[in-house]
Amino acid sequence: MTPSKRQLDILKNVRFNGFCTTSALADTLEVSMETIRRNVNSLVAEGLLEKVHGGVSLPESIPEPSFSRRLAEDKEAKQQIAALVAAQIRNGESLFLDNSSTTAYVAMALSEHKNLFIVTNSASIANILVSRNGNRVFLAGGELREHDAGAFGPEALEFVSRFELDHAILSASAVHCEKGFMVNHLCEAVFSQTLISHSQQTIMALDQSKFDKMAPVKQCDFSQINQFVTNNAPLDPLREAIKLGDCDLLTAEQQTFSQ
Repeated sequence: MTPSKRQLDILKNVRFNGFCTTSALADTLEVSMETIRRNVNSLVAEGLLEKVHGGVSLPESIPEPSFSRRLAEDKEAKQQIAALVAAQIRNGESLFLDNSSTTAYVAMALSEHKNLFIVTNSASIANILVSRNGNRVFLAGGELREHDAGAFGPEALEFVSRFELDHAILSASAVHCEKGFMVNHLCEAVFSQTLISHSQQTIMALDQSKFDKMAPVKQCDFSQINQFVTNNAPLDPLREAIKLGDCDLLTAEQQTFSQ
């Protein structure tokens, strides 16, 4: 699901207050109770809100693994993917990099590239590429998340929206043949959509452990991705969904399937 503006406003109010009654949401957003109930029910169905006695709250969150732990998971697959992504980037090009562990490996694989123009919301990735081979590195601001040093607030969104770049390099928490690419947090999906809309080409870097899995929030459709880079080719029906989305598939075996 890609939340509507009204649903984003509901989530913002619940996040700020910790708990909201439907009547308070209706008053704050100046809409009918029926409109609030309909939107709240959709958000509950997607796992983004939880009904409690008298109103709604955010669901209990599962702590995210640390960034260093995520770097250690499926390390070889991520390194293979990173090498393939880096091979698509030419010296002097401009790119967005999100704050995933896979894109951190992409940043490492770009260590020999020269004169890159890089925009990221990851302090870790910025640190990898800054002061190297004439690169220019721009870091989105705002509050950094504790577990991965990524910025996702309004300041970060406003900052990245100033740029129009050659590539957006993203990763995801899951990919499913019917749902597309998914992430664990709404702010990550909104950030990804912003990067997609401000780039000429979008590359999704994702290892096979995420295949045929589900996550709470829809990130993007297959049709929004120009190239899907992974370590092993998925099987049908996921592979067929990629094909129908007109998305090129590049695997670690260096076989490109032009859909």
